[in-house]
Amino acid sequence: MLCTVLTRYSQFVGFQDFLGNETTVRHLREGIAQGRLPHALILAGPRGSGKYTLALMLAQAANCLNPTESDGLPDFCGVCRNCTRIAQAMALDARVEEAIAAREELREVDKKDTRILIQTHPDVLVIPPDPPQLLIKLGQVRTVIREIYRMPAEAKRAIYIFTSAAFMKEAANSLLKILEEPPAHASIFLLAENTGELLPTIRSRAGIARLGALPLDQLERLIATRREDLRPAQRSLVARLAQGAVGAALGFDLEQYLAHRQDALILLRNATREADHSTLFRMTETYRAGAEGQQKTQGMLRALISLLEDLLLIQSGQAALMRNIDLQAELSAMASGVSFEWIENAARSIQQVQSGMRRNLLRSLALDAFAGEIAVQ
Repeated sequence: MLCTVLTRYSQFVGFQDFLGNETTVRHLREGIAQGRLPHALILAGPRGSGKYTLALMLAQAANCLNPTESDGLPDFCGVCRNCTRIAQAMALDARVEEAIAAREELREVDKKDTRILIQTHPDVLVIPPDPPQLLIKLGQVRTVIREIYRMPAEAKRAIYIFTSAAFMKEAANSLLKILEEPPAHASIFLLAENTGELLPTIRSRAGIARLGALPLDQLERLIATRREDLRPAQRSLVARLAQGAVGAALGFDLEQYLAHRQDALILLRNATREADHSTLFRMTETYRAGAEGQQKTQGMLRALISLLEDLLLIQSGQAALMRNIDLQAELSAMASGVSFEWIENAARSIQQVQSGMRRNLLRSLALDAFAGEIAVQ
C-alpha cells in the first residue's frame, strides 16, 4: 500500500489533480494571487476529503520557485526544489512512522521530551497528533512558537500545518497566543473534521474553508478508473464508506476496514443477541497498549460508529443511504430489535471509550465494559 500511495502523491503536479471542491480551491488560489493567504486557516471537512493534500498544495503554490498559472490563477510546477521537498511530506503516515521509530531509538530520558514533527522542507512544518494519546501536545506548539518568528530560509512564506483539531488544553491555549500576534511571513493551517473541537477563540481568529463530499456516482466512477484492485461490489462499498471523500476512497484499505468491522460486529452481536462472552473476550484481548493498539482501537470504533449510523438510517426508512450495504440483511434484522434510545446510549458509550483511551485506560477492559454497557436487557 505504501508504494501505491507514494506513486499517487508523486503525480500531483498542480491544482488540476485536486478533485472536487472547485469553488473552495479557487477562492484560496485567488487569495494567493492577491497576496492574501490567511495567517491562520481552518481547512474543515470529513476524513479523507483532501484537507492535508490541499494544505501541502497551498504551501507549494505559495513557495514554488517556478510558479505557473492555470485557469488564470496561481499554480505550482511540482518539480522545483521547494515543490519536491514539500511533496515528500504527502505520505504522512509513512513520515510519522519514521519519526516514531527515530524516537524509539533515543535514550529513555530523551524520549519523554521528544515530540513528533514532520519537516521535509526547512520552512514547512507538519504537526501531527503525538502518540500514544494522539493529541497535539504542548511541546509541539512550543516548537512552533520558537520557529514561527524566524524568517523563512528558503521559502517566500513559512507554513505550519496542524493535521488534527484534537489539542491538549495547554497546547490550545499556547496556540491562541500565536494567533493573537501572528508574524506577517507565516501561515498556520488547522485541519479539522469537526471545528467544534477547536476553541471558539481559535475559530474566531482564523478563516475557514470547508471541503464537501463528492457525489456518490462521481466517486464510484473515479474509483473504477483508479482502483483496479477492487471488484465492482467492493468499489461500491468503498465509495459509500468514503462518504464522498476522494482521498479516503483512493487510499481506502478495505481489508483493514473489514477486519475492524468484524470486531465491531462481535460487540454488536454480543449486545443484541444471546451473549457469547468467550468470542467477545478473545477479541478484546487483542487490543493492547501503545500506538499500534491505539490505531486499532480507533479503527474499530470508527467501524462501529458507521454500523450504528446504518441502524439509524434503516430505522428512519432511509436504508438506501446506508454505507455497509453488504450487511443490509443483518443490520435490518438488528435494527428491528433495538430502539433509538439504545443506539443513542451506544454512541455515548463510544465517547466514553474514546475518553478512556486519552487517559491510557486498559483497552481490553474498556471494551469489555462497553459491551456490558450496551447489552440489550
